[in-house]
Amino acid sequence: MDNLISNALKFTHYGGSISIEIKQIQNEELQISIADTGIGIPASLQDDLFKPYTVSGREGTSNEKSTGLGLSITKEIVELHCGKIWFESKEGKGTTFFIILPGIKSNCLN
Repeated sequence: MDNLISNALKFTHYGGSISIEIKQIQNEELQISIADTGIGIPASLQDDLFKPYTVSGREGTSNEKSTGLGLSITKEIVELHCGKIWFESKEGKGTTFFIILPGIKSNCLN
């Protein structure tokens, strides 16, 4: 969550908005979404976004740098908790990351 919120802040201009929503869906699963009105992710970067050391070549809106590790680590942590992560983005319009985590009664960790 920390990395996704940090990225939303990094790539959203001052005055933009960031929203976080958590809701229970089927089978007690939780769906978390983190949406921003930031600069969005170009289509040319989207396929490799969760791969380690994928650096966008773009600085944040306040010239912040990137190592290209945050999203690959985030994906690994989500998957270790038997979850799923994906995103939807339009360049110049913003990005929403979605995470689904299994319910407490799930036996995925057994």
